Amino acid sequence: MLTLNHIYGVAGIYLLYTAWQGWRDQGNPKRMTTAAFWGLLGITFLFGEVIPPMYMGVLAIVIGLLAAGGGLATGTYPAVSKQLREEKAALLKGRLFIPALMIPVFTLLGTVGLKHVTLFGHALIGSENSTVISLGLACIIAFVFALAMTRVKITDAIQSARSILDAIGWAAILPLLLAVLGGIFNKAGIGNVLAEVLTQTLPLQYPWVAVLAYGLGMVTFAMIMGNAFAAFPVLTIGIALPVLVQQHGADPAPLAALGMLTGYCGTLMTPMAANYNIVPAALLELSNKNAVIRAQVMTALPLMACNLVLMYWFIFL
Repeated sequence: MLTLNHIYGVAGIYLLYTAWQGWRDQGNPKRMTTAAFWGLLGITFLFGEVIPPMYMGVLAIVIGLLAAGGGLATGTYPAVSKQLREEKAALLKGRLFIPALMIPVFTLLGTVGLKHVTLFGHALIGSENSTVISLGLACIIAFVFALAMTRVKITDAIQSARSILDAIGWAAILPLLLAVLGGIFNKAGIGNVLAEVLTQTLPLQYPWVAVLAYGLGMVTFAMIMGNAFAAFPVLTIGIALPVLVQQHGADPAPLAALGMLTGYCGTLMTPMAANYNIVPAALLELSNKNAVIRAQVMTALPLMACNLVLMYWFIFL
């Protein structure tokens, strides 16, 4: 049976390969620390289930120190000629987007269908993590299809991927760190403290006030923490469940869905979401590092207002 550990194993092997290539890259001025960062991260993916928690904590601290100390840098990568890239682009045209579109399609198909498939009397994938497992399988399928379609050598493709990963740097693991931070906040009871403070300062006995508190709180926390996933457990436990669901009888399903979508509006407007907003500006070599955020603000604000209206409408139907 395919489990999440198999997907983590593939990711860990790739990260260790990236570390090895980075260590061999004489053009990287920080090749040792860059290799150490990706290598230690790869070890956590491969052996996280068996490494004792204390030692995993030490690894996490070392990884954080390498990132905070500026230990990552870009190196030299085998370049594909501009002429070859232009020839491939002219030949394939819109078909270049097919591998990217395959990922969500196969993820959906795997989530819906594969969890019911059995092989020799055993489930093909674990149902508890079927979506993440399907996402990993979809990425592998899309990668193989892209290689077949472009007829690029697998080594060149992996090296190109390494160049992008090095360019993104520590921001590549930012969603993981922020999700963990949200879990820590939840365990620390921040949601309960937040609920107590808001109950004392806002008239949450009015449903529309509670909706605004939850929605705008999701946006604010997402902007602070850089990710709606990190904000969701805090605001849901603090406001959505005790106030909107238990006191006002709101429907929890649309409340959670629209609450998360409202939080994404905050993600569009914050530099804390570096992997979404700052890294693309760097990869595109934009003169203003906040150019992506500036372009997204006028989408985020109307979307936030629309979500708040829809939230109030649907949860009390």
